[in-house]
Amino acid sequence: MDIDEIKLLVLQAQDGDRVAFGRLVRTFEASVFATVMKRLKNRTEALDVTQEVFLRAMRKLDQLREPERFVGWLHRIAVRLSINKLVRKPLEMLDEGDATSRKISPVDRPLDQLLTGERAHQLRDGIKRLKKLDRETLVAFYFEGQSLAQMADKFDSPIGTIKRRLHTARNRLRDELSELQTA
Repeated sequence: MDIDEIKLLVLQAQDGDRVAFGRLVRTFEASVFATVMKRLKNRTEALDVTQEVFLRAMRKLDQLREPERFVGWLHRIAVRLSINKLVRKPLEMLDEGDATSRKISPVDRPLDQLLTGERAHQLRDGIKRLKKLDRETLVAFYFEGQSLAQMADKFDSPIGTIKRRLHTARNRLRDELSELQTA
């Protein structure tokens, strides 16, 4: 599907045409699922998040001012919801591949819920302790779902520099987190 056809479908969907939105869903469902699956690595959760991505897109479609940017906008929603799912996801105590296993919910395991909350708190503290450029780089990539090209534009730097900054920021965050754990 070319950009003009996508733009036309988006405009029609913004005017309330459900058939047009359905065509957009069918066209981009596989790529959104791949984006989500890449982060979650769990088929069931990826299917749920993929469905949520399209529900969110349908509710917010009227806010999209540039219909030709629909694909990138949709994938940013997918990245954001995937990250949200990961941050809020309790530890999985059992392997999904084991057909006889039952996943233990946070209600069953309050300790897991407490540990997950503590890890999220430590991550936030670690990010806060980073220098501004490291913090902005990590937030743009992991929490805002920006691509390297988008970040290169935002930071007015070459993609190679952005890659180096990400690598450096990740290492510094790792060091901060290890300091927090030993403290």
